[in-house]
Amino acid sequence: MTHSFDPTILREYDIRGIVGRTLSEQDAYALGRTFASEATDQGAKRLAVGRDGREHSPRLEEALVRGLTEGGLDVVRVGQGPSPMLYWAVAELDVDGGIQITGSHNPADYNGFKMLLPGGSVFGSAIKALGTRASEGRWHVGEGKVEDADVMDRYVARLVDDFRGGAYRIGWDAGNGAAGPALEKLIKHLPGEHHTLFTEVDGRFPNHHPDPTVEKNLEHLKALVRDKGLDFGIAFDGDGDRIGAVDGQGRVIWGDQLLMILAGPVLEEQPGATIIADVKASQTLFDRIAELGGRPLMWKTGHSLIKSKMKETGAPLAGEMSGHIFFKHRWYGFDDALYASVRLIEAVAASGKSLTELRDAMPESLATPELRFPVDEARKFAVVEEVRDRLAADGAEVDATDGVRVKTGEGWWLLRASNTQDVLVARAEARDARGLELLVNEIDQQLALSEVERTEDAH
Repeated sequence: MTHSFDPTILREYDIRGIVGRTLSEQDAYALGRTFASEATDQGAKRLAVGRDGREHSPRLEEALVRGLTEGGLDVVRVGQGPSPMLYWAVAELDVDGGIQITGSHNPADYNGFKMLLPGGSVFGSAIKALGTRASEGRWHVGEGKVEDADVMDRYVARLVDDFRGGAYRIGWDAGNGAAGPALEKLIKHLPGEHHTLFTEVDGRFPNHHPDPTVEKNLEHLKALVRDKGLDFGIAFDGDGDRIGAVDGQGRVIWGDQLLMILAGPVLEEQPGATIIADVKASQTLFDRIAELGGRPLMWKTGHSLIKSKMKETGAPLAGEMSGHIFFKHRWYGFDDALYASVRLIEAVAASGKSLTELRDAMPESLATPELRFPVDEARKFAVVEEVRDRLAADGAEVDATDGVRVKTGEGWWLLRASNTQDVLVARAEARDARGLELLVNEIDQQLALSEVERTEDAH
């Protein structure tokens, strides 16, 4: 028996598609058979499986587990919960890997699979290899067993096991995502006063889209903080691995700004440690890490790529603009928005200031949102190479870690090819509006030379 996945669902960091269009229960079953075969080849015997709160997640879980067991793996089902709970289960239970069924921060009709094997996250070429293996039908046959494990209480207890923070008045928005029930349990362990929004799991996401890195999705949280005069607010995405935050004035604290706050206590305990951030992060973050005595390291965007680099470098902390925060210091090294929340409370307390005061003290700069340029899949990486070659010929100061990041007297700009969509993504940051305009003009000029134009909906 063979199976062909829609190639659009085999993404860089996970498998993800639109249920009923590019992703089906047959795909889930085939993934189970394929993953079981690959896992057993690597010596795995037992696998943890979790799922988010989307309406189709239970059906996909059933098909996946059937495929895994018919491929010879034993399965431990940890039930509905955030993706970090599944990661925790893989670290703490007697299992050799795991799969979380989740559409992450995507709309309600999406779903997918985040996968771990003994060596860590499955991504990049390893995902493509699963597709090849399925198309060739190289499947093992077996009779695995299934058991259930209720782990949420243990996971939540671990979140606060060595909590060192203070008491604050905090608003929380779970966005009807899978982190809601865990959040309700978490706040019972925390001092202070806590007000929650949308903790009921609803895979239709009736209140707002579950992506806290888009400012309009934080409007309910901002209103809660404002109306009740809270110290700050915290939000999660659909599967609880991305954090968003606002201060007491309702200002968004972006991913790189959160990392500026979180890095201080870590570097106090581990002086000179490497702190990793992705290429989209502000220069002010890298400068701040250096100022605190750390070694800033700019790396490629993508949670799997960041986790891999953390293992390689031994970094105790990393983060992305997308709100993925990774703690190895006192934690496991995976991205967990609930744990990042706990550490944010700690960091604010350790500073002796309010989150609002910490935000006030940050250097001011102006940055664009992500600028998006539709480009054919076959063309997008070539465009980045063309831009890189022209800049090199001009003697520009270029970092080619992930695409091109160009440093100028005005600030910096970035151009990279998306790993998940047929688009080029750009961003720029400058000290003032005039500088930002000049940087955006540079991006437009470079892309025009490669016959790419920004469309009206490119933001």
